[in-house]
Amino acid sequence: MKTSEFYYDLPEELIAQTPLERRDRSRMLCLDRQTGECAHRRFDDLPGLLRPGDLLVMNDSRVLPARLLGTKIPTGAAIQFLLLERKGGDAAFGADLWEILVKPGRRAMPGTKVSFGDGLLVGEVLEVLEGGNRLARFHYQGDFYTVLEQVGKMPLPHYITETLNDNERYQTVYARETGSAAAPTAGLHFTPELLDRLREKGVGTAFVTLHVGLGTFRPVKAEEIADHKMHSEHYHLPKETADAINEAKERGGRVIAVGTTSCRTLESVWRREGKITESDGYTDIFLYPGCVFGVLDGMITNFHLPESTLIMLVSAFAGHEHTMAAYKLAVEQRYRFYSFGDAMLIL
Repeated sequence: MKTSEFYYDLPEELIAQTPLERRDRSRMLCLDRQTGECAHRRFDDLPGLLRPGDLLVMNDSRVLPARLLGTKIPTGAAIQFLLLERKGGDAAFGADLWEILVKPGRRAMPGTKVSFGDGLLVGEVLEVLEGGNRLARFHYQGDFYTVLEQVGKMPLPHYITETLNDNERYQTVYARETGSAAAPTAGLHFTPELLDRLREKGVGTAFVTLHVGLGTFRPVKAEEIADHKMHSEHYHLPKETADAINEAKERGGRVIAVGTTSCRTLESVWRREGKITESDGYTDIFLYPGCVFGVLDGMITNFHLPESTLIMLVSAFAGHEHTMAAYKLAVEQRYRFYSFGDAMLIL
């Protein structure tokens, strides 16, 4: 298939710039992946749309405040670091190694030192990596992530231009494993109260961890989608989640992924192991129409960018024709799109 087959026209004013005051009051487009039929609901209707014995699998990754605005030592020139992935270090000595993006890159040759938060954190560029990223060493006092909370900013996607006043609104309410460069946004709609209502209904919850990389926003430049090289992300599927999934399947419950990241984790393990079991590793799985799903019975997701790997994944699960028709309807009905936007339930 061609990348252009996943294009749709989106008016700029439909790109949600801020989260709703109430997380679970977003709209939700319900798509029957067998018939293509759509219904318009609200996210807090979810307990009434699921059955006792169903299992929601959620990504509990927590977003790093990974955007660092600093000044070069000693010139004072402004420079920006974006943390991508921890590569090692020794916290006992207050030193962490990270792969980073730098802006502007020409100011960050090996040996460059940068101060963040008036010296609370100091970074030094060690190496220019293939593709232009840098390897940097950070020095600090105390705990790295505590310092990062003080000096870092949320790495919001490029299409969000409004200031986020509360960093927790770019975190799910169940986020706990720090490591993502972007939020698993399908989970942003849940509240503790809604989770309680789901459990009262008999709907189970289980967690995986996939640390979302910025590659999730990388455009597909290949004309043929099969020629696109997918980015790699680290995942962990714990034993208790594997057990919950297998038990749900045995009793006839549906396994529903909350977000494309949970989907990629489950389907990666199924392909790698031939079954759902405890697993840890990296995945560069690319799901597009024609791929076979071995685990999922349903998915909750947001609306994704045109020609992105994410809309291709949704099309793989729901069918290309059904997906593109649902997106066209969502535009006509003026749903809110992307990270802070509305949701889809696909069953």
